Amino acid sequence: MPVAIRHDDLRKRNRAMVIAAVRRAGQPSRTEIAGTTGLSHSTISAISADLIAEGILAEKAAEAASSKRGRPQVALGLAPEAAEVITVVLSLNFLSVAVVDYAGQVVASEERRLETLATGREALLGDCVAMVRRQVEARRAVGHRVLRIGMAVQGITDAGSRMMLWSPITPHAHLEFADRIEAATGIPATVENDCNMIAVALRWRKPERYRNDFIAILLSHGIGMGMVLKGELFTGTQSSGCEFGHMIHRPDGALCRCGRRGCVEAYAGNYAIWRNARGQSEDQAPLADISDEEIRAMADRARAADGPEREAFRIAGEAIGFGLGSLFALIDPAPVALVGIGATAFDLIEPALRSAIDKTAGGQHNKAISFDTLPNERPLIREGCTMTALTFLDREIFAPGPAPLSAAGAA
Repeated sequence: MPVAIRHDDLRKRNRAMVIAAVRRAGQPSRTEIAGTTGLSHSTISAISADLIAEGILAEKAAEAASSKRGRPQVALGLAPEAAEVITVVLSLNFLSVAVVDYAGQVVASEERRLETLATGREALLGDCVAMVRRQVEARRAVGHRVLRIGMAVQGITDAGSRMMLWSPITPHAHLEFADRIEAATGIPATVENDCNMIAVALRWRKPERYRNDFIAILLSHGIGMGMVLKGELFTGTQSSGCEFGHMIHRPDGALCRCGRRGCVEAYAGNYAIWRNARGQSEDQAPLADISDEEIRAMADRARAADGPEREAFRIAGEAIGFGLGSLFALIDPAPVALVGIGATAFDLIEPALRSAIDKTAGGQHNKAISFDTLPNERPLIREGCTMTALTFLDREIFAPGPAPLSAAGAA
């Protein structure tokens, strides 16, 4: 029996479809929105008129004159002043906060070096909250309303997106960032794994490649993963999941930052490559930080001569390859994006990586596995946070109807 859809639910769904089409396309015409959504022109005209009146959409300048006959179509865009979101990125020794308008443009930002390993629990929470609160107060002072705060952290987050459960960047666990931020600002906040946010950003940047099934691997001081399966971001039932870097590569092997032994990261992280390139013991405690410049210098030496640096990158590629091969035995191969400073050495890593995949059950389709490399993870992490926060506003705040001025974050 067909299920009846209430008028209010249908209206909300159609508004959400129009907003999503505009966000995806940038500045589409009403005709283009009709083609994307399948809605009638009359429905789109009515919805867009409402959204313009509510200050959610805005008409943009007409197309430049062309050889086409007839009246040029008017484009629709998201109104930047409709709302703002704040993104927070916390990684090893680095903290940044950005204010982003509803159209997706950064309008203010602040960043600083923060010694995450040496900072006390309350100081770490307090430093993050203070930077967010400064930006919120500055936006309120000029009459803007921030409606959502999204934070990305390097480490494991809980399934409810409220706290950092564990991270190699700090000795402190169960850091309740979302609760602290909400208490200080009155604005709803979430805490997400940074690699998950990279996956979200890739899907927005390149949907023709990163759509239903793909993997993003962060190759940096740590090794992380964000994974999309059947169109959904994969997370665990209790945590953010996908701790690829802490899968076991060699039982009882090299010492990892997590305190365990034999993890993929203990062979492929920046500190592991540095340790192996210098012929140090696998029992050697991981260095707290290795600069990007040092990784580039090691890669240059590896390309110049067949020595310990080249061997260190080979070992890294082997660890990543066996890890991916085991994963592909479970889920079948999917496009892979390698992100971070380690991606700049992919030419040194790839031969051992593919050779290792070939030795696993997941290697039967090795030739079909494709890799992209993106050397800078921070813009992707911020973009993933931004789009997660903005699409929440699209669906939950603006699709149901106009956001009231008394909403959290209003001046």
